[in-house]
Parts: sequence; C-alpha cells; structure tokens
Amino acid sequence: MSNQDFDEFGQQIADACEVFLVGVQEISKGEDPGVAVPLLLLEVSQLLLAGARLGAQIDFEPTDEYQPDVGPDPDLDAMRLRLADVLGDLDTYSQNLEPYDPEPFPSQLSDDLTSIAADVANGLRHFRNGDLEEALWWWQYSYLASWGTNAIGVLSALHSVVAHSRLDAEIDLEDEAELIAVVEELDADQPVP
Repeated sequence: MSNQDFDEFGQQIADACEVFLVGVQEISKGEDPGVAVPLLLLEVSQLLLAGARLGAQIDFEPTDEYQPDVGPDPDLDAMRLRLADVLGDLDTYSQNLEPYDPEPFPSQLSDDLTSIAADVANGLRHFRNGDLEEALWWWQYSYLASWGTNAIGVLSALHSVVAHSRLDAEIDLEDEAELIAVVEELDADQPVP
C-alpha cells in the first residue's frame, strides 16, 4: 500500500468511526425513539463495513511496543444510560459471541454499543493525535478482538427487531378484502388477449 493509499485508507476508517460516534450520540438523545432501532441498525452496519475492510488488510504493526497515552477515555456512561432508556425492553437480547458455542447469554444493546464506541473512539484519538499507524493497528486489533464480535451481535438483534416489526404486522382483513376487490375490478377491466 502506497503512503497516499495508506493515508486515504486511514482517513476513510476515521470518517466511518466519527460518523458512528456522532450517530449513536444523536440517537441516544431519544428525540425520535420510533426510528432509533432502524437508525442504529444503519450505524452498526456502516461501521462493520469499515471493520471488514480492516480485517481484510495485512496486519498493521504499531511503531512502539506500548500504546502511547492519548488522554483519558471518553466518558460514555451518559450515552449508555440514554440508549438503555430509548431502547427500553429491547435493550436486553440474547448474544452468542462464538458461533460454534451453542450457549447464548443475555446482553444489553446499550452496553455493547457503548463498548464499541469506546473502542473506535480510542483509535480516533490516536488518529487525531497524528499517529495513523497506531490508530489503524488499534482499530484492526480491537475489531478482531472485541468490537467486531459485539457489533455482529448488536446487528443481529437490531435486524431481528426491524424484521419482526415489518414482517409480523397484523393484516387487517377488512383492508385485505378491499384490496382483493380493487385488484379483481382492475383485472375485470383488462382486455383478455
């Protein structure tokens, strides 16, 4: 990868992380709880694309043996509490961290989203500090070690909620009868070939 490609790749990953962090913060404010789950599904999906791109790359190596200090971790607890409130009963879901382990365990979307946000924010702090190598190493490592798996579990839970809300809708038989009558009327008006 050339230096320019390396810089562009780093910027693209940083942008994806920034968009995720801003998006989840905004969704956590609960201004429109009716769209929180579909929007979270979108945010997590987009971040997972960045993670998959990291996973497909060669292993990034940090320049130093120890991670440089980039200041204190962001305080995301207020966001976590707001997310738990916005998600309500949907917050607790069943997660299976290892696909070959048949025993799922309860988890909270708000906790997992906050953990993901903390991981990507750490890499973003390295990036903003001008240390692209450390940022890419951290994002790749944490994607493979933690936030990728958490994001896949969160994505599955959010997808399930969206799918059930759309596919399990009750059919109003009166509306269905009206639709059938309209279709039959349209069919009757069509000339027979």
